[in-house]
Amino acid sequence: MMLFVGLGNPGDQYTKNRHNVGFMAVSRIAEIYNFSPWKNKFQGSISNGLLSTKKIIILKPNTFMNLSGQSVGEVSRFYKIPASKVIVFHDEIDFPLGKLKIKSGGGHAGHNGLRSINEHIGSDYIRIRIGVGHPGNKNAVSNYVLGDFSKVEQEIITQIIEVISTEAEDLISENTANFGKSISEKIQRNTTKDKAIVKATVCNPKRVTQETKRSSLQNLFDRFRKE
Repeated sequence: MMLFVGLGNPGDQYTKNRHNVGFMAVSRIAEIYNFSPWKNKFQGSISNGLLSTKKIIILKPNTFMNLSGQSVGEVSRFYKIPASKVIVFHDEIDFPLGKLKIKSGGGHAGHNGLRSINEHIGSDYIRIRIGVGHPGNKNAVSNYVLGDFSKVEQEIITQIIEVISTEAEDLISENTANFGKSISEKIQRNTTKDKAIVKATVCNPKRVTQETKRSSLQNLFDRFRKE
């Protein structure tokens, strides 16, 4: 049994916040793999199901970000899930939008949700760090992460979360590097798929513009940089 934790704040007003990207990721995993309906339990929203043949519990703490560890601790103790079998999905301001990295153990780097989890189960858990960008000024971080993604940012994050979710089965293996590799390969395929479509369908390649050759994900990143 493993525990997947998505970090965020409960409430409709926070749904599209950058700080809630962890909620977004685990919600999509639960949807794709037909997990059970969400139930309020252990100070959070709980869903469970199978990835391959392994039972997975998904938790979205309802304690607000700074107290996330209370909910995580309750679930971990009740189901006797060690920290090494806990995977936390969270926003990472030190990474540009859309960058992903897997980390096992370590400090909280100022992230209050991770700080709280460390206090309740220790730090020996896996983190899926999802880049949301940085406002450029540390004094603006709080308002930034509690702000909504822009339209273009949301489109990018939606595509990234789709990749994370469809490759989630790799997370249950002992070697989580497989997950990182699968994601990298799939994103690479996404950024080149339009070129394959162009090659297969356009009679006169010389008339294809550079914009057409680029993938939808590449074009989204270009739009984001221009805003």
